Amino acid sequence: MRTIGLIGGMSWESTAVYYRLLNEGARERLGGLHSARLLLYSFDFQEIESYQAQDNWVAAAGRLASAAQALERAGADCLLLCTNTMHKVADQLARATAVPLIHITDSVAAAMATRSLTHPLLLGTRFTMEEDFYLGRLRDQFGVTVVLPEEADRLCVHNMIYDELCIGSVLPDSRVRLLEIVEQAARAGADSVILGCTELGLLLSDGEASLPVLDSCALHVVQALDFALEDDRS
Repeated sequence: MRTIGLIGGMSWESTAVYYRLLNEGARERLGGLHSARLLLYSFDFQEIESYQAQDNWVAAAGRLASAAQALERAGADCLLLCTNTMHKVADQLARATAVPLIHITDSVAAAMATRSLTHPLLLGTRFTMEEDFYLGRLRDQFGVTVVLPEEADRLCVHNMIYDELCIGSVLPDSRVRLLEIVEQAARAGADSVILGCTELGLLLSDGEASLPVLDSCALHVVQALDFALEDDRS
């Protein structure tokens, strides 16, 4: 079993989900008392959020790169950046180490391909929904045409993430609002929903909406376990 290095704490709410899903997945695949071999570097999210608010992505990339290098020195065989938004600096992070970075967008695209989905609604922070690091990768590398919520709805989802989910507040009214945004996208021709924020799975699960729900956190875990357990047959 290879060792997975997690760069987490952005927020710790979803990092805890990563930890649980990775261990559950290893046990399911290997049986017995097996669990995942993990290393975790967990940030104080206030620091990273401050860089985001200041538009200081260079400093953020430097901090994440240092974390990646620490995990590599500690024995990580691959890296998981446990957040969608900070994949804005994924290229800088990948260059900082010799071990592979398993890209969260690629994990989502792989799941879409197996289900022949090509026109998803993307939900996430405003950085993820509005900047090209996520949309462009889906478009240019996988031929996926993304549907976005209206501007007011993008702000609503962004605020749900930072003001509620990142501090552990899962509100029924926010779930209802999210479902309304999904239904509006379905009427506009979306064929699926990407939960493009690792906290959004706390609010919405597959089967709760009229469209298939692609949870980026859970799909990221699947690809990490595929890599970590590639040579395990026990």
